[in-house]
Amino acid sequence: MTRAGLDKDPRAVAQMFDGVARRYDLTNTLISAGRDRRWRHLTRRALDPRAGEVILDLAAGTGVSTAELARSGARCVAADFSLGMLRAGGHRQLPRVAADALALPFADESFDAVAISFGLRNVVDPDRGLRELARVTRPGGRIVVCEFSTPTWRPFRLVYQRYLMRALPAVASRVSSNPEAYRYLAESIAAWPNQRELAERIAAAGWAEVAWRNATGGVVTLHHAVKPTG
Repeated sequence: MTRAGLDKDPRAVAQMFDGVARRYDLTNTLISAGRDRRWRHLTRRALDPRAGEVILDLAAGTGVSTAELARSGARCVAADFSLGMLRAGGHRQLPRVAADALALPFADESFDAVAISFGLRNVVDPDRGLRELARVTRPGGRIVVCEFSTPTWRPFRLVYQRYLMRALPAVASRVSSNPEAYRYLAESIAAWPNQRELAERIAAAGWAEVAWRNATGGVVTLHHAVKPTG
């Protein structure tokens, strides 16, 4: 079984996701108790894609998040560096592109808006990834980063941390094709910056009007920002 480390070596991360691709959507629904659907809905509402716009969904995996964004009538492109994930989502009628988050294969200002859900945490250099997303977004365009975060209520935070490090890998061992990948998932979430710290990094990468909304008590947070026009 392939398991990436917190150094986030791109090849190891891609191989790990290749290994979980076949049952990835099912596993995510089970370990989130079905809340993954709600998080995708909230991401679409936060990004507010509109008919006629061109949207990039980076780290799209099997494209389930892209399909949610496409419900708006926008033209949505699913991009991921795991070929296994892209193949697993081949039944979805979406444009799919193999892409490295640090060197996106798109021209400057190609998209009206960009989204990355549960993927920025897996990029070896998240700050560079945020700058690259800004490069391919038109001035005035939008970004939403949907990512695991820090629960805001301390008693719940303690319970969640126990679930994260113990129960989540146990559940994944029953349903995932690569349970070790979910040990990495738990460790990477625990090491991820909190809401304010991530907002500061998004701003430092060139985005403006950075704001965030917590979901599920801060288990997940949606950060929204705009690319400056000047």
